[in-house]
Amino acid sequence: MSEIRQYRIPLLLKGPRVLLFFITLSLALSTQSQTPASVRLETVNFASKLIGKTLPYKVVLPADYQRSPGSRYPVLYLLHGLSGHYTDWTTRTNIADYASQYRLIIITPEGNDSWYIDSAGVAADKYESYIIDELIPDVDARYRTIQARYGRAIAGLSMGGYGAFKFGLKYPGQFVFAGSMSGAFGVTRATEKDRDAGWGAFVKVFGPLDSPTRKANDLFELTRALTPARSAALPYFYSDCGTEDSPHIFDPNRELSDLFAQKKIPHEFRELPGDHSWVYWDRQVQEVLRIAAEKLRVPAPRKKAIR
Repeated sequence: MSEIRQYRIPLLLKGPRVLLFFITLSLALSTQSQTPASVRLETVNFASKLIGKTLPYKVVLPADYQRSPGSRYPVLYLLHGLSGHYTDWTTRTNIADYASQYRLIIITPEGNDSWYIDSAGVAADKYESYIIDELIPDVDARYRTIQARYGRAIAGLSMGGYGAFKFGLKYPGQFVFAGSMSGAFGVTRATEKDRDAGWGAFVKVFGPLDSPTRKANDLFELTRALTPARSAALPYFYSDCGTEDSPHIFDPNRELSDLFAQKKIPHEFRELPGDHSWVYWDRQVQEVLRIAAEKLRVPAPRKKAIR
């Protein structure tokens, strides 16, 4: 909410001093009026019938959303990482400040530790179906969104980066852009032997190495199976990864980029200084926002006039 300030005229001001006070006050109010309005944050407590739980999500609304009742806005779905929650993006980064430059809606869903798939080990954990069949329709019903592929993008960090790319590959008709920061693209290769690296627990989610669930959610398998026609229909993919990140993260990022190039999939991969940390993600989400806005055809931020 905007701050309301009260100005009181000092009783001792007389003559020229009164004139000087009002000139100063006018300049102060003029400066305030030129400051961009803040975005609005909301929380929706959505009761998922598929999962049987309340799965809240955060909503970042553009500054002019309330003032422009006739406008519709593109949406960026921003996914959190493993051990994270739906509030991470709005509490651990400056996403609200960065978003104030763009006329788009940002949704940060609750994904728990699901890897955004329909789990092989827990029948009720249908998080892929939740995102596609419940979350997106609910957002479109509650807010003035552009309800078409060209008005929808998805991105995330680590587990969320994997999820964003998976949704882009499996549901190209839903998204025009998919972005990843430090995406855990190699998760479907995890075995019991990887327990020391923290990957063993994922076997329960994806099932054994030869399980249908694992194959259906393996980014490399999905990419290799693409026909030229299917490749041409995909969204634009952007990914980046810190050169100081774990080999479990960095190596599959480079490998998937090479595979995308072989398949002639429009994409960009950046190797950048940094590790698996919020310092890195807070920096890179600004670039993800910029590219997502470009693909969503959001008007570029206005440059401040030089006076």
